[in-house]
Amino acid sequence: MTRVSKNKQLHPKNLFLNIVIALLAVVVFFLLYSFITNSLTDKPVDWTTETPDAGEVVADIIQLDVLNGCGVSGVAQRFTDYLRKRNFDVVQSANYKTFDVEHSLVIDRTGDLATARKVAYALGIEEKNIVQQINPDYYLNVSVVIGRDYESLKPSH
Repeated sequence: MTRVSKNKQLHPKNLFLNIVIALLAVVVFFLLYSFITNSLTDKPVDWTTETPDAGEVVADIIQLDVLNGCGVSGVAQRFTDYLRKRNFDVVQSANYKTFDVEHSLVIDRTGDLATARKVAYALGIEEKNIVQQINPDYYLNVSVVIGRDYESLKPSH
């Protein structure tokens, strides 16, 4: 008779633990579902064909670095100053790995071509000179490599 009363006393406790386990399972399932859908599905992209007006302030913060690929002293700083005046967040200005870049490049680092196009437009770099080198360990949106054609770009005018 004591066994029956002990089982009855533990029963509400077991019910409570089962409810907690079920709720935790639902939370885990929801988190797993969210992770899978965010990781595997493509994000919608805003494919705007309009280009910003000259001197227009960029609404989103675009982080980039400017790299001197032509070897001309001070060119990266000149482009950095130009972009910062137009509200781009230039986090680094440095030399590229080589100084023999013929045509200036905009390198998309995050898979957001619209952002790369905004930077290219601001500098006067042709769209054919936008390339993608996506690297999740690289925390910038875009890299700009200034080539020997720098005098034909907007900061030089």
